[in-house]
Amino acid sequence: MEKRDGSFAPAGVYKQRAELYKGSLTSYVVISCLVAAVGGALFGYDIGVSGGVTSMDAFLKKFFYKVYVKKRKAHENHYCKYNDQGLAAFTSSLYLAGLVASLVASPITRKYGRRVSIVCGGISFFIGAVLNASAVNLAMLLLGRIMLGVGIGFGDQAVPLYLSEMAPAHLRGALNMMFQLATTSGIFTANMINYGTAKIPEWGWRLSLGLAVLPAILMTVGGLLLPETPNSLIERGSKEKGRRILEKIRGTQEVDAEFEDIVDASELANSIKHPFRKILERRNRPQLVMAICMPAFQILNGINSILFYAPVLFQTMGFGNATLYSSALTGAVLVLSTVVSIGLVDKLGRRVLLISGGIQMTICQVIVAIILGVKFNGDDELSKGYSALVVVVICLFVIAFGWSWGPLGWTVPSEIFPLETRSAGQSITVAVNLLFTFIIAQCFLSLLCSFKYGIFLFFAGWIVIMTLFVYFFLPETKGVPIEEMVFIWRNHWFWKRMVPGTPDVEINEVK
Repeated sequence: MEKRDGSFAPAGVYKQRAELYKGSLTSYVVISCLVAAVGGALFGYDIGVSGGVTSMDAFLKKFFYKVYVKKRKAHENHYCKYNDQGLAAFTSSLYLAGLVASLVASPITRKYGRRVSIVCGGISFFIGAVLNASAVNLAMLLLGRIMLGVGIGFGDQAVPLYLSEMAPAHLRGALNMMFQLATTSGIFTANMINYGTAKIPEWGWRLSLGLAVLPAILMTVGGLLLPETPNSLIERGSKEKGRRILEKIRGTQEVDAEFEDIVDASELANSIKHPFRKILERRNRPQLVMAICMPAFQILNGINSILFYAPVLFQTMGFGNATLYSSALTGAVLVLSTVVSIGLVDKLGRRVLLISGGIQMTICQVIVAIILGVKFNGDDELSKGYSALVVVVICLFVIAFGWSWGPLGWTVPSEIFPLETRSAGQSITVAVNLLFTFIIAQCFLSLLCSFKYGIFLFFAGWIVIMTLFVYFFLPETKGVPIEEMVFIWRNHWFWKRMVPGTPDVEINEVK
C-alpha cells in the first residue's frame, strides 16, 4: 500500500513471487484453451475465404462486374487487373467494423468477463456468415461483412486475454499460440474449401462464405461452456470462486502465491476507473508502445496481403487454374510453422523467434522482388520455373512468419499488461491490428498496380525496421508470470527510465 495525503491506495503486485508458483499443465486448461482458441479460426477463415472468393468469376460477375470484365481482357496489365476500390472495400470493410467493435468490447470484457465477449463475437460472426451466403446485392454483402467484423473485434479482444490468464507462466507462450494456430488452421481450411467450391460454377462462392457459420457456432457454444478466468472473477469480486477455479486449472491447492498476485493486481485494477486514461500515463508507456507497434508490424510485413490476395497474386503471376491450389499450399505451410513455434516459444523465447523470423522474411521479400523485377514485366506470364521459385520463396516467407510474428504479434501484447489496463490494452492491440489490416487491404491492389514488384521491397523495408525494434526495445517475457511483468520493464536499459520503482496509483482515482 502507498500512502498519499493521509490515504492509502492499492500498489498492485509489488513483490516477485514467481518462484513460489505451484501447479502444472492440467487437461482442464488444455481443453479450455483449445475451445477458446476457436475464436482465432473466425479471423483465419475470413482471411482465407476472402481472397479465394474474390477470384471466382461467378462472384465477380454478380457484385463486381467491372473487375470481371478487366480480368477477362487478354492484354490487361497483370499487376492492375484487380485494382478496384469496391472490391477492396469488400475485403477491408470487415476490419474497420472490427476496429470499432474491439473498443466497444473492452469495457464489456472487463465488467462482465472474458466469456461474454467470446459469446458475443460468435453470435455476430454467425449473423454475418448467413448474410454473406444469402447476399443478393452489394449492400447485403457489405452488411454481412460488417457483422463478421463485429464478431472478430469481440473475439480478438477477449480470446488472447483468456488464453494468457488461464495458462501457467512457464507454458503461457505455447498455450497463447493456440489462438494463432486456430487462425492459421482457419486460413488453410478456407483455402481448401475455396479449391473445392471454385469447381461449382454459379453458387460455389455462397458455400465458401456460408461455411463460416461452423466456427461461429463452435465459438458461441464453447464460450457458454467455458469457465471464466480466475483473474476476471477476482477482479469482479468473486474471490472464493476465483480461487476454486485457480486450484482446478493448476491441479493443486497450493496456489497462495499466484492467488495473492492476482488479488493484489485486482485491487489496483478496481481502483482504476478510467483504464484508457491510465494507459496513457508515462509509467505505462512501454506496454502502450508494444500494443501499438507489435500489431502494426505484424501487418506491415506484408503477410495479410499475401494471404488475402494469394489467389489474385498467383493469377497476377500467370498461374491460371493453379491459383487456389497454390494459396492452399501457403495455408498448409502456415499451419505447420505455427505448430513448430508452439514447441519452441517457451524454450528459445520470444526475441529469438521474432528476430530470426524477421531476417528470413526480409530475404524472401527481396528475392521475390528481384525475380519479378527482372523476369516479369506485368504483361506476360512468368515461366514455369520462375513461377515455381516464387511459390517456394513465398512459402519460406510464410514459414518464417508462422513461427515468429504470426503468433507472437498476438502473444506478446496479451501478456505484458497489468490487470488494471489489460482489457484496454488488448483493445488497443486489436484496434491497431485491424486498422492496419484495413489500410493494407484497402490499398494493396492499388499499391500492387503502382509499385508492381516494388511492393515486396516496400514490405521488406518495414520488416527491417520491426526486427531492429525487437532487438533494441522488446525485453524477453519467457516464463515471467503475467502479474509480475512490470519487473521486466524496470530492468530494461531503455524503459527503466519511465517505469517507477514501485507501482503506484493516484489517490483521486480510488474510491
